[in-house]
Amino acid sequence: MAREILPVADRAQVRAYARRLTLKYPRELGLALALHALAAVAGLVAPRMLGDLVEGLAKGRTDLRVDAVALAIAAFVAAQAVLVRFAVYASSRLGEKVLAELREDFVGRVLALPLSTVERAGSGDLITRTSRDVDALSRSVRHAVPETLIAVVTGTFVVGAVILVGPVMAVPSLVAVPLLWGATRWYLNRARDGYLRENAAYADMTEGLAETVEGARTIEALGLEDRRRDRTDRDIARSFAAERYTLGLRMVWFPAVEFGYVVPVVATLLIGGLFSIEGWVTVAQVTTATLYVQQLIDPLDRLLSWVDELQVGGASMARLLGVANVPDDRVAGEAGRWGTS
Repeated sequence: MAREILPVADRAQVRAYARRLTLKYPRELGLALALHALAAVAGLVAPRMLGDLVEGLAKGRTDLRVDAVALAIAAFVAAQAVLVRFAVYASSRLGEKVLAELREDFVGRVLALPLSTVERAGSGDLITRTSRDVDALSRSVRHAVPETLIAVVTGTFVVGAVILVGPVMAVPSLVAVPLLWGATRWYLNRARDGYLRENAAYADMTEGLAETVEGARTIEALGLEDRRRDRTDRDIARSFAAERYTLGLRMVWFPAVEFGYVVPVVATLLIGGLFSIEGWVTVAQVTTATLYVQQLIDPLDRLLSWVDELQVGGASMARLLGVANVPDDRVAGEAGRWGTS
């Protein structure tokens, strides 16, 4: 009997399921977003105060209280740390609830699989989905989703702060946008299929090892050791090739985005200095905008770094949700007809 591969959910099904599951907890989601927003606002105060301090010193003001400014900056940094702590805690709690819902839903889907489908699919694919894919999805929900939420909220407020400092100062920070957009789009167009092939290769390898272990005595009796060894070598080679492909995607994408982090800071400082010489902006605006763009590196790096983990989790979710796409092997009323015959 030919082995049957369990289906995989498409992108639209994965997005709809993730959206429905997230919006199932609006109160927890709203609390996490509010705390992250407050933490982001607290972190934006220090650069603004430092920019005003630099502007005052440049103008030769003698009434500035540097010690008071330093204490105020320290207070806002401490407030940001406390708010981040509670925001991460709220995001983690939301992630655990979503993960529990996912596990219960998947267990129900697996138990509802027709027995004939399980027999045709073999143990490898199902074992890989219930072990490796569940673990990958757990990492995404526990870590990638909260970290991405933090990055999006923080980055939004930082970009808004740069625009409020001076719309003209937001122009230099956009220099790296084409590079980041193009590299990320190139990666996302290939990552999902690459990780699906990687998971399928692991399923084949698990299937082969399970068959070898279960039929060890038969293999020894019939002298099939070399054939099973060749099967294992082929499975390992396919898995290695799949891993190498996704690694190649990351080796192209990560250097591009890392380069894109540095360019906006340098561009804001240099172009902002030229704007200041022309009298279009003040020294305080240049200083504040440069510090804000520097602050933007952390949420941007966090967001793009976790995008890769989200692609792994998305591929795993597609495989887990695909179990529900298995059609029933019996039609309505079939059991009754068999019972009365």
